[in-house]
Amino acid sequence: MMIGAVIVAAGRSERFGEDKLQLKLGNKPLWKWSFDTLASHPRISHVVIVARDGCQNAFDVPGALVVGGGSTRTESVRNGLAALPATATFSLIHDAARPFLSHALIDTLLQALPGSSGAVIPALPLTDTIRQRGQDGTAVVDRDSLFAAQTPQGARHALWLEAFDSNGGAATDDAAVVEALGYPTTVVPGDQNNFKITTSADYDRANRMLSPAETRTGFGYDIHRFSDDPSRRLMLGGVTHDGPGLEGHSDADALVHAVVDALLGASGGGDIGILYPNTDPTWKDADSLRFLSETADRLRGEGWTIVNIDATILAERPRLRPRYDDMRQAMAVAAGIDVERINVKATTHEGLGSIGRAEGIAAHAVATIAR
Repeated sequence: MMIGAVIVAAGRSERFGEDKLQLKLGNKPLWKWSFDTLASHPRISHVVIVARDGCQNAFDVPGALVVGGGSTRTESVRNGLAALPATATFSLIHDAARPFLSHALIDTLLQALPGSSGAVIPALPLTDTIRQRGQDGTAVVDRDSLFAAQTPQGARHALWLEAFDSNGGAATDDAAVVEALGYPTTVVPGDQNNFKITTSADYDRANRMLSPAETRTGFGYDIHRFSDDPSRRLMLGGVTHDGPGLEGHSDADALVHAVVDALLGASGGGDIGILYPNTDPTWKDADSLRFLSETADRLRGEGWTIVNIDATILAERPRLRPRYDDMRQAMAVAAGIDVERINVKATTHEGLGSIGRAEGIAAHAVATIAR
């Protein structure tokens, strides 16, 4: 039993805005994904690619026969079918813009073909409510009887040739050409991943499937001693607290500094001392929330999303628990994220070390980012 396949790659990608089939998807052009799947299937012996006239060289790969397309999809498919061996028992017709064709779906089609007198197509049931526009408004259509057709679509090769030779119109669905001769169509379960790249959003979805979100974690730590200046404010988490302030070049907000360092560590962006050095008078007494806001903007510009921030303040005084939500809210606004993504807690050093002797305040932070 000889089985051939035709990959239709003769479209102009008008809805996409550029030649989508030559765009890189992973490490190869978009069209080559389905070609590799078909060419590597053990039961498929011949693969023909139908390309737009003048573009055949872009599809020149070992194991493929490339032919020119026509002015309509029907003409292009006819050209591809004619290029397959006339002795082929069955042939499949597939859209080059569906890169995630699987061997399993091909097997499902090939299993159904011998028992079908017409075409076999994969299709998915519709899940959304479907409405049809009419003169009196819209009406709900029974979706239980509707399916979204996919490719590849298969039939006996001789039947494909007969159907396309007798069809002078333009059909977007290959099985419809066979149905025009009075033959039935058999529907087999399709594959959710076998979607067609029609818009840039589809292309983005395909790239995300190949490259899952990258997640990174960073750690931050900062410590400041209490200031001898009685007029200096104590700033933690962007909020003013009771007690002596902390000594530092900026406002010495140890909590915000630890959070900024955690974010920079996760993104590989250096540290707060590199970006906001204490030798630069620009940052004298600066509001540390500015550091957090600018760091968050920098991360977003690099495609990162802040997933979570967990911070711990180490201090003997003041009592901080009543201000947790205030600090979370201030930092969430500065970072441009939901307050639920930030956690703040505090603990003491039980009288041990410099922190335990109430000589200053330290903070740890862990940040998770993704893109």
